[in-house]
Amino acid sequence: MIELDRAKLLAARYRAATDRPYFASAVYALSIVPSRGLRTMGVDRHWRCYVSPDFVAALTVPELAGVWIHEVSHLLRDHHGRAGRLPAAEQRDRLRINIAQDCEINDDLVADRLTLPAGRIEPGVFGLPNGLLFEAYLSRLPADLTEVDCGSGAHGWPAPWEVEEGAAPGVGPVEAEALRRHTAEAMRAHRRARGHLPAGWQRWAEQVLEPVVDWRRVLAGAVREAVAWAGGAVDYTYRRPSRRTSAMRGVVLPSLRRPLPHVAIVVDTSGSMTDDDLAEALGEVTGVLREVGIRGNRVTVLACDADVHAVSRVTRAEQVTLGGGGGTDMRVGIAAALAAPRPPGVVVVLTDGETPWPDQPQSCRLIAALIGSAPPDPPGWVETVHVTPAEGRAARG
Repeated sequence: MIELDRAKLLAARYRAATDRPYFASAVYALSIVPSRGLRTMGVDRHWRCYVSPDFVAALTVPELAGVWIHEVSHLLRDHHGRAGRLPAAEQRDRLRINIAQDCEINDDLVADRLTLPAGRIEPGVFGLPNGLLFEAYLSRLPADLTEVDCGSGAHGWPAPWEVEEGAAPGVGPVEAEALRRHTAEAMRAHRRARGHLPAGWQRWAEQVLEPVVDWRRVLAGAVREAVAWAGGAVDYTYRRPSRRTSAMRGVVLPSLRRPLPHVAIVVDTSGSMTDDDLAEALGEVTGVLREVGIRGNRVTVLACDADVHAVSRVTRAEQVTLGGGGGTDMRVGIAAALAAPRPPGVVVVLTDGETPWPDQPQSCRLIAALIGSAPPDPPGWVETVHVTPAEGRAARG
């Protein structure tokens, strides 16, 4: 029975850290667990690296250095966390997930001129292009696949050869995030100094250091929060008597109710706004309102440029009458919304930001959904969501 050649394994780790110094902190954070239950090397989600003695004996030091970086790449790219966000049916197919993840990793390692063992998995083996995320590779893989298991640190499912939690040193979630950020910063510094870094790692480092937030989620959260705030005022009603009525003989007590607020959506119809961007943003807002039970005559849409051209109750952007196309003054639309017989508790303004704003906070909750790249910011008291449908970015102010 072959014993683990620890000196060779550590020499390979030293080579990986020396040749690619931006991986040094990450590869040295991995704790080594010798194991005869797997054929190669693998990792769990606690940054423990399981090593087959036979595998170490069969490879050269440069090949093992490449495997070190391959395995830590699963953890740096949070593959187990991303796998957990897949649809339930796809999560169960850990073989396909693992191979798709290897495709995502290995094209960058080959581009970085790392030495990997023979038979490595690359997108080209399946006739697929380089540079995709594993989620995109997953549905494109063929049915007949070679068995691969890099552990729960990759596909998220505990492997039979993994030790119980606490049985070996590990890394917690907070430290793991710190290692990801440190590695991303080291990659950025390396690229600035030497100019070369594979495209996939460039993309990953930018995402870690400047995370992309789904503007739809931000906009939905802002609308839900505003509706809850506006509906926070309570009123008494006798339609549903209080549960304490039974304790008060001969007395009917009212119960408290939380009314649903009215919502006004002011749509900028000036010439700089595109129908596609308006449709996407308006669709998100009306979808959220339906989810929280606000629809019908509680939602009013005002089409406005420098004047209010149409007031309607709609559920889709196609139903909005796009008028004007001249100058822009969203103050007119906001004022018209507040002057309605039943003033709204929430006003959402969909605009490119090229507009004057009211001088002071209004009697309602005001959300500005700014559409386009680098729009001017409204006053600080206006809740702001940056909507960029083409890129999927958002920032909330």
